[in-house]
Amino acid sequence: MAIDPRGADLKRYLQDDPGGPVVMLNLLRYAEGGREFYAQYAEALHRTFLPRYGAEVLYAGDGSTALVAEDGQAWDAVLLVRYPSREAFSRMVADPEYQQVTGLRTRGLTEAVLQATVPWG
Repeated sequence: MAIDPRGADLKRYLQDDPGGPVVMLNLLRYAEGGREFYAQYAEALHRTFLPRYGAEVLYAGDGSTALVAEDGQAWDAVLLVRYPSREAFSRMVADPEYQQVTGLRTRGLTEAVLQATVPWG
């Protein structure tokens, strides 16, 4: 299962850039005992990396009852994070200091969706 973006993913993400801010949808499925690892990652993200790259969490919450979903499509957590640009997100994930903490995210999850969104209108 995919958890972390790869180089080819980031290249495509930057090529598809319509310009302006981007809101990233994060759907997370925790590994056994992984919530604590993800919490440590999230703390570093909030304390250091989001302010450094001008980003903010718009919403963070636990998954709940899935009303319309196939089996296995329920998620443990959902986040919406706004970055000033796709380039800002790309610079963050390439930051050597960020690379030191992203392993916590990887250890904490068994599956993730990280999808850029484009506003309507």
